[in-house]
Amino acid sequence: MRKRLRAHTYGAVTNNIVRASEEAIERAARLLRMGELVAFPTETVYGLGGDATSEEAVARIFAAKGRPRFNPLIVHLPGLAEAEALAVFDERARMAALRFWPGPLSLVLPRRPESGLSLLASAGLDTVALRAPAHPVAQALLHAAGRPIAAPSANRSGRVSPTTAAHVAAEFEDPHPPIARAMGPPLSRNAGEGKSGAAPRTIARTAGEGASGRSPEAGEGLGPAMILDAGPCLVGIESTVLDLTGPTPELLRAGGVPLEELREVFGDIEVAAPDEVAPRAPGWLASHYAPGRPVRLDAMDARPGEALLAFGPEAAPGFAEVLFLSRSGDLGEAAANLFAMLRRLDRPEVAGIAVMSIPEIGLGRAINDRLGRAAAPKP
Repeated sequence: MRKRLRAHTYGAVTNNIVRASEEAIERAARLLRMGELVAFPTETVYGLGGDATSEEAVARIFAAKGRPRFNPLIVHLPGLAEAEALAVFDERARMAALRFWPGPLSLVLPRRPESGLSLLASAGLDTVALRAPAHPVAQALLHAAGRPIAAPSANRSGRVSPTTAAHVAAEFEDPHPPIARAMGPPLSRNAGEGKSGAAPRTIARTAGEGASGRSPEAGEGLGPAMILDAGPCLVGIESTVLDLTGPTPELLRAGGVPLEELREVFGDIEVAAPDEVAPRAPGWLASHYAPGRPVRLDAMDARPGEALLAFGPEAAPGFAEVLFLSRSGDLGEAAANLFAMLRRLDRPEVAGIAVMSIPEIGLGRAINDRLGRAAAPKP
């Protein structure tokens, strides 16, 4: 198995882009059942998917991204019926699923002990984040695979999320990606599991993994075996993450479902303060969603060599290049354009990326969250 995994080359990732036809989706589902990784579109961003019941497949997601092992993943399913087999749903959780699924809302719920989910997917927590995506290709893939799929954004950890298949290919062309320092001891299954789509058994934390006594490392050929291409993502930013394990719903991450819409359903919702030591949701690291160029927020004038992400009908003069997130001030349009435009401006000849002020309402809250992390000092 190890030799077969190493046979993949990142240089061939671009050739792995396949139009998301019915035949391609069936092929992708077979790859997932074999323990391979598949990048696929959702309405939010492209995800890097692996079998959420396979400890090895989930470990490969972390390794491919260079993602810290304390940072949990979101598990994707077709809908409520499949989700209730994995987590405990109370009346609030069912109401949320019926109102917002399929769609860009992830629910953090108590994980069922008999769920068979990889412990690594939940970073060892007793909870799990679940989502039913609205994208038809994602739904078709989940039904064809016949198992839950763990899928963070299909990019290197900390970088700008991909909203097209080409973005995904660009992320994984580097054969020697950085390895996260905080990956910690791996989680592994008992011997004989994770083969040929076998059902999960007892999962135990150990000091090593497999016969080699270590987990896979980034750069060992761990990339997507296929990238399903269905064009640009419509929402363009990740899902909202809502924790329903406590007495009061708690917003862990702003995203595609605005806080205002959640409060129409739940009333009072607390907004969590991120904890980088023990994150309860993806996207809690201070430096995240970051391009290589420095990002400056609330820009009102130009600095030498800067490009500008503008919001509204006009932009200040003097910038080397200007891209409009939305000339009309439409926050939905701005969210859909955000990551793609950050990537377009992330070029060596650009000294920095300035961003005009974005209103802190609706999807603007999620946009500002991503921009704030993109502008944060890199570790």
